[in-house]
Amino acid sequence: MIKCYNFDIVCQEIPDQITLALNISGCPHQCVGCHSPWLWRDEGVPLDDHFLSLLIEKYSSGITCVCFMGGDQAPRKIDALAAYIRQNHPDLKIGWYSGFESIPSDIRIENFDYIKVGPYIAEKGGLRSATTNQKFYIVGKDGSLTQYRFPPKNCF
Repeated sequence: MIKCYNFDIVCQEIPDQITLALNISGCPHQCVGCHSPWLWRDEGVPLDDHFLSLLIEKYSSGITCVCFMGGDQAPRKIDALAAYIRQNHPDLKIGWYSGFESIPSDIRIENFDYIKVGPYIAEKGGLRSATTNQKFYIVGKDGSLTQYRFPPKNCF
């Protein structure tokens, strides 16, 4: 079982999207320098289809995307939730931020529109750093991956 520690409506995680970002607790990576170490603990509300639907319905007029922030302890569950959104809310984009080095082979990539992979390594920086090890992909309708480069932070 995965748990949603908290959530927020954000505009910077997924390019050109207003995103319902779900922070998933129980992170197995526990990266040094992590900006959310409280997500290492297994706390929060069980994240299932019902809870996800309630959130989507509540915020449907203001969001264009749902993004799972974590969930690496159960990638197949994240995949199943993404499939649920794809089937029941086809107008929404779907993203996943993962600390895995690469996209797990046992997920169906077509369930996602965006996937970020790579653990946080402080000396390499996050997605806006020119030296980051993290990769953010846009998933094409055919399952192709196009790497997206975030502009440097000072552009905003």
